[in-house]
Amino acid sequence: MKAKVYVTIKQNVLDPQGSAVEGALHSLGFEEVGKVRVGKFVELELQTADRGEAEARVKAMCEKLLANTVIEDYRYELE
Repeated sequence: MKAKVYVTIKQNVLDPQGSAVEGALHSLGFEEVGKVRVGKFVELELQTADRGEAEARVKAMCEKLLANTVIEDYRYELE
């Protein structure tokens, strides 16, 4: 089973990397770009067919390593 994990900075947390990307895009002529937020995408191959077990394991991975839950939100999809 494949898991896709999306990690993003929480809306109330300053995103300096997003601000830098926004500034760079503006300097390249992309003035229409507004607020930029930068995140992470992680794709995992899980060796299980049990959807419940996969959800529990992916959630544990996110909580323990993939996301800093103090400043980041995460969501995942299972295929």
